[in-house]
Amino acid sequence: MKEKILILGGGISRERPISLDTAKSVHKELKKNNYKSIICEPKELIKKIKVFKPNVIFNALHGQFGEDGYIQTVLESQKIKYTHSGVLASFIAMDKLISKKIFIKNNILTPKYIKFKFNNEFRINKKFVSKVYKKLDFPVVIKPINEGSSVNVFICNKKNFINNLKKLSIYNEILIEKYIPGREIQVAILGKRKLGAIELVPKRKFYDHEAKYNAKAKTKHIIPVDLTKKNFSKVMNIALKAHKVIGCKGVTRSDFRFFKNKFYLLEINTQPGMTKLSLVPEIANYVGMRFIDLIKWMIKDASTNR
Repeated sequence: MKEKILILGGGISRERPISLDTAKSVHKELKKNNYKSIICEPKELIKKIKVFKPNVIFNALHGQFGEDGYIQTVLESQKIKYTHSGVLASFIAMDKLISKKIFIKNNILTPKYIKFKFNNEFRINKKFVSKVYKKLDFPVVIKPINEGSSVNVFICNKKNFINNLKKLSIYNEILIEKYIPGREIQVAILGKRKLGAIELVPKRKFYDHEAKYNAKAKTKHIIPVDLTKKNFSKVMNIALKAHKVIGCKGVTRSDFRFFKNKFYLLEINTQPGMTKLSLVPEIANYVGMRFIDLIKWMIKDASTNR
């Protein structure tokens, strides 16, 4: 008898629509393969567990409260096997400041940055702009510390920097990061396996939220990636190293920029999407792993105490 799978989807983050797409995609695939599965909103989790009695919880949440350690804490308390990374790894990976510090400590190249707090520091003037220019030069990338899917990420030059910065004043603190041009390469890790890589060529300014999830954005996906054997091996090894030093489990996707023969790790994603436009299923398919096989692997990999 096949296991009963409760798929956690939706939630209250800005990535709710993408999470629901992921949950529906996984549910559809499980249903086709005779699994008994239901999609459940986080607020109904405890009630659904009592009624449905799942063997495994498939975490299809994205963004805050879904991949930042919060829901993982709840899942650990229920003593039911669940997918993806555990409490601490999820929290660290979601916090771009902490994860950057860990990357740097472990000799993983990542763009230079400044942490910025929106309190008394929010006196934006020429002196502050000069400080950013001196340390990072322009263009820079500004982004929230704990959002996913490129939500509220802006590439700024000296002219639009202050206006874009004000848009992020809804957050307590943000990262101002040196913009790295070059090629956009994403690497998927499955447990201890270096699954593969894909290159993205967005029609938009960069691989932002729209480029990720809107087919009309016409982002070009290139697989196999045109890299030398040495460089391909290098980026795969960096991704696996990042996966390990953060303490991740299950599947992760690492985002890189390749510039002047160097790989810069931008961030690691512990809850990659599982939609038609998602990259991990595409990489898996290229190496001969069907979507259902990927889902089955994740279910088999599920555990408590992650």
